Amino acid sequence: FEQLAALRSARGAVISPDGSLIAYTLSVPRRPGVDEDGGNWSELHVVSVEKGVDRTFVGGEVSVSGVQFSPDGKLITYLAKRYGDDHKALWAIPVAGGESRKVMGFETAIEDYELSPDGSKVAFVAKQPECEERKEFEEKGYSQEVFEEDWLPRKVWVGALPAFEPEVADPSAEEDGDQDPTALELDGSVFHVGWSPDGTRLLVDVAPRPLIDDRYMLRKVTVVDAATGEVRVVYDNPGKLGDFQFSPDGKAVAMNSAADPNDPSTGRLLVAPATGGELRDVLPGLEGHISDFAWQDGGTLMFISGEGVETRLGEVDISSLEQKTHTLSGPTGDGGRVPIMSSISLSSNGQAAALVGSSPSHPSEVFVMHHESANPKRLTDGNPWLADVEMAEQGVFRHAARDGLELEGVLLRPTGVDGPAPLLLMVHGGPEAHRSNGWLTSYGSPAQLAATQGYAVFVPNYRGSTGRGVAFSKLSQADAAGAEFDDLVDAVDALVEAGIADGDRVGIMGGSYGGYATAWCSTRYSERFKAGVMFVGISNDISKGLTTEIPIEDKMVHTLADPWTKLEFRLERSPISYVAKSRTAILIAGGTADSRVHPSQSLQFYRALKLIGKTPVRYIRYPGEGHGNRRAASKDDYARRLMRWMDHFVKEGNTELPPWQLDYGHDEAAVEEDQQ
Repeated sequence: FEQLAALRSARGAVISPDGSLIAYTLSVPRRPGVDEDGGNWSELHVVSVEKGVDRTFVGGEVSVSGVQFSPDGKLITYLAKRYGDDHKALWAIPVAGGESRKVMGFETAIEDYELSPDGSKVAFVAKQPECEERKEFEEKGYSQEVFEEDWLPRKVWVGALPAFEPEVADPSAEEDGDQDPTALELDGSVFHVGWSPDGTRLLVDVAPRPLIDDRYMLRKVTVVDAATGEVRVVYDNPGKLGDFQFSPDGKAVAMNSAADPNDPSTGRLLVAPATGGELRDVLPGLEGHISDFAWQDGGTLMFISGEGVETRLGEVDISSLEQKTHTLSGPTGDGGRVPIMSSISLSSNGQAAALVGSSPSHPSEVFVMHHESANPKRLTDGNPWLADVEMAEQGVFRHAARDGLELEGVLLRPTGVDGPAPLLLMVHGGPEAHRSNGWLTSYGSPAQLAATQGYAVFVPNYRGSTGRGVAFSKLSQADAAGAEFDDLVDAVDALVEAGIADGDRVGIMGGSYGGYATAWCSTRYSERFKAGVMFVGISNDISKGLTTEIPIEDKMVHTLADPWTKLEFRLERSPISYVAKSRTAILIAGGTADSRVHPSQSLQFYRALKLIGKTPVRYIRYPGEGHGNRRAASKDDYARRLMRWMDHFVKEGNTELPPWQLDYGHDEAAVEEDQQ
């Protein structure tokens, strides 16, 4: 558990304009029970491409994000709240070495930014500051919330970027005029911003409101005049939206978009003229999902696509639509392995790429790949101690569903077990997500931990998952808990038939939609599962749709119906309807501040099971946590509880509840004293 809590991972890698350096953030967990509790720290690191020298530029108790190189490559800019900042501000540090300086602060937190191509200006996104009158009333105790109405819009602000090394001015000279950033008056709220190559236009995503649902479903990519804010083009991108960028020549715009308003996920690579026009899918028929892309030149896009349980790095000519595959994840002929790739950043000439990738043996690390290279080269090692840790064997397992549909997932075979082993089914959420054959272990899905302790672990990509194209991801729409969750039972049967799993010792766990699957299988299919651990999960589909922060998304890409309709069907597909037949030991857990899946979903499930009194049930609430645990102690507690639950009921076959207390690593006498 100590190793699980200590895992570090690389994120947000960007390559310098000349391709010689890669800057990235390293996610560093706090030590539960030792450090002051809180979320992971995020350090700024820089690794040289040629020699692989990895240096910490901004380390320690910091939370760095939004890392970019300045256009001339001399500075690295980043967002952080440091040295008395009231809000997240824009900082810069010289590539050649030296101290960081704050180059732009604001009255509210800077949430996204980009420097102009000549480096003289910065465009950033920040919430509109509160008026003084409102602040005064809040200080007097008027802290009421007007639900989903008392928001302030996120705006685009443009300001001059001060010199990193300010000139020593003549103290007798007159001061310059007002240098405060100027807001562009756009209708709605903006989330991201980028410059055109000539510095005259901005590319932004605008939604009616800054609410989560609007961000999910209603953002439109928009070209505006950088000086006046005049709207020049609004693209009709449908539904969900990912990244978007101008081409290097400024003539085109590319975006990672949904295929239509009912598409459960982004993953289509769409291109249109920068002056407006029809969006074209440049990878039509892709049986996968785009995770990231970058312009190599004005006519070529490089992309990473998730295809099944693997990933592909490729390129496409936006005119001819001709494709080229540069590399595929998986084993190489020389005993190495191409990682599961998740992000890409290109040098200014498009010939060098910074990649973030993981494998079955390590979490996300930084890789580099040059255009002429056969495979990426690994540059970082955030967890060197993992080299001495025995890992369970991991690979792909394919099986047929009861209706003949071919399915696949990732299987970790148990260490030290001959014959059928106890099985843990770790179900992903979404359902518009999928798991690749890379690093799968986290506090919520401790796959390697379980496999090395004698469990067979299967991570299924059931119907409705991404990674196999739009049609496959829509197979579960308007059919919640139907064939999609039958797929889970069919996976168990296939693993039993293959001699891998013991069908009498099966546990299931998952968060969010995976928690829904856990609740369903622990009630409707209770006879098949000894234990279930439901995390931030769904138990009552009627109340879920009316208490979530994403009702539009839920309707458009999941249920295809208003939440007050189809009530009989919704009740039929709710685990709460089958609690009386449950004999599965159920651990329920979630945060008290979850606005995605309201905590009442857990409470209703617990109350019903407890009142019926036919199966062991426990409810763990994490104060202040949202849709997933952020703090180190909350993560550690959940991982320990779910594994003890599975050991107690699946592996050991107990029928009574284990003690509610946990041993966090204290000596036994101290634990007994605490329990007394």
